[in-house]
Amino acid sequence: MGLIDFAKNVGKSLGLGSDDKKVQGQAPQPGGGGPTPEQVHELNNRRKGAALTKLVEDMGFHVEDLKVQVADDKVTLTGRARNQEEKEKIVLLVGNHEGISSVDDQLQATEAAPEATYYEVKSGDTLSKISKHFYGDANKYNKIFEANKPMLKDADHIYPGQKLRIPDAVHA
Repeated sequence: MGLIDFAKNVGKSLGLGSDDKKVQGQAPQPGGGGPTPEQVHELNNRRKGAALTKLVEDMGFHVEDLKVQVADDKVTLTGRARNQEEKEKIVLLVGNHEGISSVDDQLQATEAAPEATYYEVKSGDTLSKISKHFYGDANKYNKIFEANKPMLKDADHIYPGQKLRIPDAVHA
């Protein structure tokens, strides 16, 4: 799919705390000095990548040769997902986190299928309202809810800026 933009300042936190405080002193330099700012920055990116990798695994997604590379607020994903649906869910899982502004989706899907549409939730949206827009029927909201599990735990808990998968969208 390529590069997908996300709202950087919304979503769940990775729970890493203050990056600078966590990393200071972890990689002392010869002569007794602490890590350089560049080293702190690189360590923070690696910590984010490790946290996102663990998140993908904890959600039950199995990706062959998964690599999650973080460069500031951009994440690059590579590897092979089982199918297109899981591939898209992994991209959304990673991108819908605070501090992530884009995901470069380089994942491959072992089983090909049509791509779903991505939709960014706006203030006042509900799954029923989104369903009405895409399917012409507000009662088909459960199709969107199911398409976004396990990231969505409750159909009533969506937030502005969040991206959702809309399978088989009639119009965008």
